[in-house]
Amino acid sequence: MKHERIRRFNTKKTYPEQNIDNDLCQAVVARGRTVFLRGQIGQNLETTESVCLADAEGQTERAMYNIDMLLKEAGGELEDICKITIYIVDPRYREEVYRVVGKWLKGVYPVSTGIVVTALARPEWLVEVDATAVIPD
Repeated sequence: MKHERIRRFNTKKTYPEQNIDNDLCQAVVARGRTVFLRGQIGQNLETTESVCLADAEGQTERAMYNIDMLLKEAGGELEDICKITIYIVDPRYREEVYRVVGKWLKGVYPVSTGIVVTALARPEWLVEVDATAVIPD
């Protein structure tokens, strides 16, 4: 493991009433180069086209794809992620969004915060995922 992950847990046990399987932790101790990513949404970064309209799961897949691509461009990888914040416009999207994020970040154990917001920058966006990574020296 690249960074020290304190008090690891899985959401299966923390939220047994929800169908979520995410590896998270309470704190991360990291050393290296910090990469702050802009919040990612269901958007093709090459064309700026919004994708997966009316599909929170699909928008989350694209957001995580974008995060993976941007981290690689910065010289890192998903395992370098220390903190994520997930914004959703409807709490009913929580399980499907978190299942997708959990699939992409299996075994990473980032610190995570989830927030329900009234809206995002464009009305067609249903979810936004913000990530901070530290690429070890």
